[in-house]
Amino acid sequence: MVKERIDIEARVAKAKRLFKEDGYNCCQAVVMAYSDLFGLTDELAATMASGFGGGMGRMREVCGSVSGMVMLAGFISPASDPSVKTARTSNYALVQEMAGRFKEINGSIVCKELLGLVPMGSGASAARESPEPSDRTADYYKKRPCEELVGISARIVGEKLLSL
Repeated sequence: MVKERIDIEARVAKAKRLFKEDGYNCCQAVVMAYSDLFGLTDELAATMASGFGGGMGRMREVCGSVSGMVMLAGFISPASDPSVKTARTSNYALVQEMAGRFKEINGSIVCKELLGLVPMGSGASAARESPEPSDRTADYYKKRPCEELVGISARIVGEKLLSL
């Protein structure tokens, strides 16, 4: 990874564009905004992140953009060998740091809370939704903060990369 290739504003704009204009889900948009730094093709990044949209398959659990940060944490602070406890500890610490920053900004990391489907911190269940993705219409974008959340996650990742 070359720090000179990390223009945070450009990465944030790319993540937002991938979400809003290209139609990728929140997780895909965040991962794809940085995939080139880690040797991932767009196709591989989009494929591995595909099930995390809508708070994991539209179950409205952990926000897809947060899941994207978590996926990238695996490249930033790898823990590929389960016998190396220090690597796992570093990876988990990074995940907690980035998710904590997201929660500090937004009040939650839970999709159904961020979308206002249940009150923040209620632990309540949202009504089960169809697995069919919503059509991306102007009304869809008006009702959802997802584009902004994708940008926030992309910014958190960029700031972390520049601080290394």
